[in-house]
Amino acid sequence: MFRRIQRGLIFTVFVPLSFYSQNTSALRDSINRSSYADFLQMKKTLGIDEENRPGPSGNPNDPNAANFDENQVGAYTLPSLLTTQSGKTINSVADWENLKRPELIAAFESEMYGALPDAIPAVSWIVKSEKDTVIGGIPILEQHLVGTVDNSSYPKLSLSIEALLGIPKTTGDSTIPVVIQFGFLNAPFGKTEEPRSYFSSPYEPGFKQQLAYQGWGYAILDVSSIQADHGAGLNTGIIGLVNQGKSRSPEQWGALRAWGWGASKLIDYFETRTDLDSKRIAVEGTSRYGKAALVAMAFDRRISLGFIGSSGAGGASLLRRNFGEMLENLASPAEYHWFAGNFLKYASIKTLTDLPVDAHQLIALCAPRPVFISAGSPKIEGQWVDAKGMFEAAVEAAPVYELYGLKGPGTTDFPVMGTALTSGELAFRQHGGGHSTGPNWSTWIAWAHRYWD
Repeated sequence: MFRRIQRGLIFTVFVPLSFYSQNTSALRDSINRSSYADFLQMKKTLGIDEENRPGPSGNPNDPNAANFDENQVGAYTLPSLLTTQSGKTINSVADWENLKRPELIAAFESEMYGALPDAIPAVSWIVKSEKDTVIGGIPILEQHLVGTVDNSSYPKLSLSIEALLGIPKTTGDSTIPVVIQFGFLNAPFGKTEEPRSYFSSPYEPGFKQQLAYQGWGYAILDVSSIQADHGAGLNTGIIGLVNQGKSRSPEQWGALRAWGWGASKLIDYFETRTDLDSKRIAVEGTSRYGKAALVAMAFDRRISLGFIGSSGAGGASLLRRNFGEMLENLASPAEYHWFAGNFLKYASIKTLTDLPVDAHQLIALCAPRPVFISAGSPKIEGQWVDAKGMFEAAVEAAPVYELYGLKGPGTTDFPVMGTALTSGELAFRQHGGGHSTGPNWSTWIAWAHRYWD
């Protein structure tokens, strides 16, 4: 699925249209048919006979247009952050760690993102190739990493995770931190370049260059090598390999958790290297990959910093806020594969109010590790991702950080665009560009120095 945003209009299809040439329309149609068949099969497994409620449209001229008016948001009640299911109030870090956090992990796994299988095959990493390059005047060693997944239990499927690791050659013998970007080495239907914000200068330094200036490394994790971004691919990738080509059960992981698992396997490898500081690992991603980065951080406590870009609904934005993309969009045939099958219930036989979790709790699972939430301009990125909903989720997550003696955004008032709320461990900035973290990299780096120096 790809969401193309033009001045607030969002056109949604199942797969990335920008990756297709005219002669691949048959492949696209085949993927869409297979995805829809898997979607219907999951509904049948869940015993859901009724149609899903349709999600709102990003086109303001459509009868079911999404709400982009703050005056129409309405009141909503969030599930409790600091009260357990038994009614106990959480007053300490120990209570959070031992009582509430495990409850939330279980709820997110069961009802939204899915649980990892008990037995996942091992991954063996090698440096397939390496080259010297120069970025912004900084000499860099780039290594193509390949992690081969053991497929002895199901030889019909083979799987290799790919990543590109960049190491500045200016750091001597010191170990360096690494930022893992959820992205592509080669997009599924063609090469892709590093995203830039709208109206950005061609001379604007990219993230690789900015990280290299700090003496920090970068790793681009190819998400498509882990799990395809469509329902037709659920019988392949790591999900299909573990299930031996069979369909998922309703509580099993979706693509977001699979991509996060891939990041965890890459961190496993980083821990074996003496040139990388595995205690200083960050994750970064935009849009659906921002969702994946946040999910990865919530479930893997070795990730020390987060840079979550325009992740929207299903990521850092409050689902219960009636603004932009809604739960019904996420549970549609275009996006359901990101989540556990159980999530489909909340767009049909149940409602949003029945969902036991929301984004503020996902952000809180990252505590005490710092998280920076990024959004673009509503005039350029559009409002589908709901920047204010992401900010308010960070505000609502702050009480957990405060249990650790840490700070949230520092205000409950949505800031003017361009304002950097970076005094605490929950940071936020809405930049003036488009659907990218690009204009926020320098702000994130300055904030990250507080924790990595």
